[in-house]
Amino acid sequence: MSEGDSVGDSVHGKPSVVFRFFTRLGQIYQSWLDKSTPYTAVRWVVTLGLSFIYMIRVYLLQGWYIVTYALGIYHLNLFIAFLSPKVDPSLMEDSDEGPSLPTKQNEEFRPFIRRLPEFKFWHSATKGILVAMICTFFDAFNVPVFWPILVMYFVMLFCITMKRQIKHMIKYRYIPFTHGKRKYKGKEDMGKTFAS
Repeated sequence: MSEGDSVGDSVHGKPSVVFRFFTRLGQIYQSWLDKSTPYTAVRWVVTLGLSFIYMIRVYLLQGWYIVTYALGIYHLNLFIAFLSPKVDPSLMEDSDEGPSLPTKQNEEFRPFIRRLPEFKFWHSATKGILVAMICTFFDAFNVPVFWPILVMYFVMLFCITMKRQIKHMIKYRYIPFTHGKRKYKGKEDMGKTFAS
């Protein structure tokens, strides 16, 4: 391999200015993501605010219903992945390999591990809203459709998908929201001291 053959290299073997710029931009972006990780409520409030701004924009422009429908379907898929366990119990039914969800009251506590973690769910949902917002600036994405049909179809799709997900939760006895390990109280302390 000669000088300049690898991606992002200039003629002299050093990274090009453009490659260094995008690498640095990616590092700054990742740094901001890392700093925002502990602030769950703030992140979701910002995402809901962006979503509200997007809805107002679509309402005022009276268009881009296909983009909004695609955004809704994308968010529904993210939500289903967020509610689903990382290892599907229906696939683990036949084999005894790996961890499984507890099925009896006296089994060991195992926290619910999601297929899509909360942070990735938030990140993908926010990126989806921003991409949809950018699409509203281009007339090519403003396809004329009768929007009540899209709303009705989305509501039906949401209901059918959630019904299937809830049946799956009931069948395999898992709840996608856990708040830590259950704490058991010991015997009540009567305040008696033992004489030594």
